[in-house]
Amino acid sequence: MYPDPYIDFLIHFHGDRDYFECHEILEEYWKEAPAEERDPVWVCLIQIAVSLYHQRRGNFKGAERLLAGSLKFMTGNPGRIGKLGLHENRLSTVLSERLQDIRSGKPYESMDLPLADQALENACKNGAEEKGMVWLSDSDLQNHELVHRHMLRDRSGVIEERLSQLASKKKNT
Repeated sequence: MYPDPYIDFLIHFHGDRDYFECHEILEEYWKEAPAEERDPVWVCLIQIAVSLYHQRRGNFKGAERLLAGSLKFMTGNPGRIGKLGLHENRLSTVLSERLQDIRSGKPYESMDLPLADQALENACKNGAEEKGMVWLSDSDLQNHELVHRHMLRDRSGVIEERLSQLASKKKNT
């Protein structure tokens, strides 16, 4: 009923709290669709994960901007998040409270997405167990690799793709 990448997103979101991995998983899934068919609901969820990643690192401006964008999407698209097995009203409340925390400069605390679909939650719990994760664990703020993941990743593929696109643009002009 739900795409596997979405379930993987939820497993990481609630298991190891690897928000960077959450972003990577859903962005890759989102980009599989042709540009004109890409569903912005995935961007909303990506923004929630990246907002928490930024808050955990102390980047409150980035966290605020992304979370505000997610809330704006939810307000303008009622029912969309609910179709993904989430309690839409509860999520809106949780995100609004988190946005206030971010604006107040409160340090990061783990946050759960309120799941409404028991079958989805069971699938996620089982997936977390299979990956050796503890479901609804707290984030390990001392884990440098988790907290600063974007600085430690291999960017060579991204750089190669950008250079290739630049070369293609120059060739076509």
